[in-house]
Amino acid sequence: MTDWFANGKAVEHVPISDRGFQYGDGLFETIAIRNKEPRLWQFHMERLAAGCESLGISMPAETELATGLAHALQHSNASKDYCTAKIIVSAGTGLRGYGRTDAESPSILFGAFPSSPPPAETYRDGIKVVLCRTRLAVNSATAGLKTLNRLEQVLAQSEFSATGEFEGLTMDADGNIICGTMSNVFFVTDNEISTPPLDRCGVAGVMRRHIITTLLEQDLGVEIRSIQATELNNVDEVFLSNSQFGVVPVSGCMDTQWRVGAVTRRTMTIMADNGVAECQQ
Repeated sequence: MTDWFANGKAVEHVPISDRGFQYGDGLFETIAIRNKEPRLWQFHMERLAAGCESLGISMPAETELATGLAHALQHSNASKDYCTAKIIVSAGTGLRGYGRTDAESPSILFGAFPSSPPPAETYRDGIKVVLCRTRLAVNSATAGLKTLNRLEQVLAQSEFSATGEFEGLTMDADGNIICGTMSNVFFVTDNEISTPPLDRCGVAGVMRRHIITTLLEQDLGVEIRSIQATELNNVDEVFLSNSQFGVVPVSGCMDTQWRVGAVTRRTMTIMADNGVAECQQ
């Protein structure tokens, strides 16, 4: 049974002429389904709309996307109480060549996949990360967007896929920490939380936005600032975020060790109280 659906039908293949396949010309959203509901749906829709505008792709109607996702969940083998869903919006099929024609309309795919939360010790004891050699290219045209071009993340993950680290941190050409291969990163120094800017490269995660927005509502600010890899030894705590696992502490990066501290714990508790139940361990 396929995990993918389009136009209300199960699909096994996409056309070779699809621009998402040919050029990575499109976007995607990976959505956590919890208790039969898509978590942070509005944030996902707003990011997708921003991406469509930037790439010049017609944004599908939100009702169409909601209906397509519901159909995929209904007809997949994934549990509606806890699973991972994915929406892909490509620029559609067209003639060979980079240029698009006005006649092209987006292709939309919906997927639903079984998943389970990380073990409790992940949230209790923290995880190990590695500093990746693969650098992120600076490209302000697509910075922050979740495009179908993920080769940098593929290459970065290949660096630690055989060594067992949970995640890898990526840098830009100037040695600034940007994000993880599948996550955003937060640093705590002297009880102050900061996270890197994503205006030059990286992906602006919906959980990152949720954390920043929620902490601000709690009168706890998050500073957006550049953080060099050479600063890692001066950091007190580190935690990661993504749409699926929520927030996990980081206990070390290669030779640098961090404690799972009070600020990280407080952040996890706040997020658990705001729809990210995985954080409450």
